Amino acid sequence: MDYIDINRKLWDNRTEIHFNSDFYDVESFVKGKDSLNPIEIGLLGNIEGKKILHLQCHFGMDTISLSRRGAHAMGVDFSAKAIEKALELNRKSGTNARFLQSEIYKLSASLDEKFDIVFTSYGVLGWLPDMIKWAEIVNHFLKPGGKLILVEFHPVLWIFSDDFRQIQYDYMDSVPIIEESDGTYADRDSAIREKSVGWNHGLSSVLDSIIKTGLIITDFKEYNYSPYNCFQNMIMTEDGKYKIKGLENKLPMLYSLVAEKGLQEH
Repeated sequence: MDYIDINRKLWDNRTEIHFNSDFYDVESFVKGKDSLNPIEIGLLGNIEGKKILHLQCHFGMDTISLSRRGAHAMGVDFSAKAIEKALELNRKSGTNARFLQSEIYKLSASLDEKFDIVFTSYGVLGWLPDMIKWAEIVNHFLKPGGKLILVEFHPVLWIFSDDFRQIQYDYMDSVPIIEESDGTYADRDSAIREKSVGWNHGLSSVLDSIIKTGLIITDFKEYNYSPYNCFQNMIMTEDGKYKIKGLENKLPMLYSLVAEKGLQEH
């Protein structure tokens, strides 16, 4: 099973639907709306002049938002359609973000730079089978003193069925989860049916992979809401905060972490 080919087809086909969806609201973005959320904005701080590598950037909205905030931002994604749309959006926005099509695990073959920050967020890690390998890539691209900034959906969410009414999947790392589903989180009624291959990674797998590479975790938080209405049975409890109906405040929905690379290379 070639999970890359299966998932690349999925994301190639999703890209146009997402680009035109109300969920992403590209029209408002081009006019200047920031796509970043308060969590990552707070963790990033002042990024003026910083070199940032944005992994799994989709069609580049967050990469461009980083650029608008003064960073020298590069977005990477394995989908050719996504990178094509990112370049289009970059032109429309008048920003100078850079974009590169590459699989994450093969990135060092086509990119020879170091960055102040490696940034990745929201629904990214579950597409990758090996957390140790991922953390090594992150470490490779960080300058001494650089930081990983990760904001991700909490792995507890992925054990549930789509409607959150029963526990369906393993929490700990296990076999690939192969699914075929209709629509997409950005447009549930879209006429798209695609196969996907994903993995559940418990918190310990993610944290341990980062620690094992020598990065030092300096900040870790969990959150009981999502900034996106991207799951079934969600309600908005406050402006911009979504929770699962009937499970409000009972589930962690996100986590964030910052990990720093030492000043001395070992």
